[in-house]
Amino acid sequence: MIIISSVLTCGNPWVLDVVVFMLLCICSCCTAFVQQLLPKRFGHSNMIVRQLAFSVNMPFLCFCSGGGEKARRLHTSRGKLLPRERIDRLLDPGTPFLELSQFAAYELYGKEEVPAGGIITGIGRVSGVECVVVANDATVKGGTYYPVTVKKHLRAQEIAQQNHLPCIYLVDSGGANLPRQADVFPDRDHFGRIFFNQARLSSEGVAQIAVVMGSCTAGGAYVPAMADESIIVRKQGTIFLGGPPLVKAATGEEVSAEDLGGADLHCKKSGVTDHYALDDNHALHLARKAVRSLNYKKNLEVTTEPTEAPLYPADELYGIVGDNLKRNFDVREVIARIVDGSKFDEFKAFYGDTLVTGFARIFGYPVGIIGNNGVLFSESAKKGTHFIELCCQRNIPLIFLQNITGFMVGREYEAGGIAKDGAKMVTAVACANVPKMTVIIGGSYGAGNYGMCGRAYSPRFLYMWPNSRISVMGGEQAATVLATITKDQRAREGKEVRIHIRHLI
Repeated sequence: MIIISSVLTCGNPWVLDVVVFMLLCICSCCTAFVQQLLPKRFGHSNMIVRQLAFSVNMPFLCFCSGGGEKARRLHTSRGKLLPRERIDRLLDPGTPFLELSQFAAYELYGKEEVPAGGIITGIGRVSGVECVVVANDATVKGGTYYPVTVKKHLRAQEIAQQNHLPCIYLVDSGGANLPRQADVFPDRDHFGRIFFNQARLSSEGVAQIAVVMGSCTAGGAYVPAMADESIIVRKQGTIFLGGPPLVKAATGEEVSAEDLGGADLHCKKSGVTDHYALDDNHALHLARKAVRSLNYKKNLEVTTEPTEAPLYPADELYGIVGDNLKRNFDVREVIARIVDGSKFDEFKAFYGDTLVTGFARIFGYPVGIIGNNGVLFSESAKKGTHFIELCCQRNIPLIFLQNITGFMVGREYEAGGIAKDGAKMVTAVACANVPKMTVIIGGSYGAGNYGMCGRAYSPRFLYMWPNSRISVMGGEQAATVLATITKDQRAREGKEVRIHIRHLI
């Protein structure tokens, strides 16, 4: 388990422990129906999916060290801790860190490597309080912001806002990446949105704490300036709207970075920062003290029960899902391996059976689970809509286990109103006022992605298993559609066409 404790607080009663808590359980495991589920070994599929998971994780193991050896050596020669070392020393000893968006920027910029997008984000416990941590990695392009860096930073702030988690910024960045400024600077969800979010989060009572451990230039200077509390490291941290080269170009004045925006200036003269740190370790100690002073109280308004381990080993999940998305599996097998005691109170078990719905508990917390067992028919959509409304009425978070090819198509189903029934389910998902979490355990195709709370429907967290796929439609279906369109077009033009669909797949 990544975090075995409460994560959320204040405001909405469901801004509570439940959100991160339950999602983490599912991803770590990555009327009871237990009697119906006989133990299985799933040997062949198990081995294949394990290999797939290993191959997916290999890139992360390679780039989790950050920038190249030369950049890391230069970084540490200045007395700085590496960004992951900073996070380790910030968090409570022995507690884990739920890292988010680890694969950001992977193979996104061609030969230009930007490991983890040049920024590390995640959730960890600091002085007993779960916080969102945002740490710039100065070993990657000087910690400058690429488009995906901005996106990742904004996503971390969104998670903090939704779940009412204090933010700790470990600042060490050269600001916007100038060669890519057109995609970083001017638009709504670009660099400036970071500071907009900081202001809004602070106004909502979500604490903002900045630790300046390196460069903090231009617009980036607003991170500590807009924080509720800010800490700066002596002879290391600097804050200025315009650095020494810009000052010289604009005014002719020659000044060092330390004199222009160092710790002595901002702690003793400008008052921009609140705490003076001697080094990285001292700064992280001060950050922990700042969190202790937040008077942070969790409001738990759910009924919990003692935790029970699932009756079936989580390792078998590898074999259940398999690597062949065309092979069907019963989603109840997955549920049995992630919920407390493998107990699942199924709702409408004999109606719309291609959608499985029901109530369970994860680490003692109540959840409503919606899982796919095939294509969605009108009956399945109606059932899903009803169940979502029940969970909203009872303040129970929703967990979607996606393995969906879409809604059923054909004359009979169109005549039966499947478009309207599907729209009702999509509407229910969009309007659900409880936390939503999505795990894609297989395929996620077409409108089925919408009905099962894809990214566009704002799940608080969304995870994909290594065998998963997302697209408008499957490869074979897409090839058939394209072949048909091409054939019809050629026929209208009076041209002969011969298309071998297998070559398009």
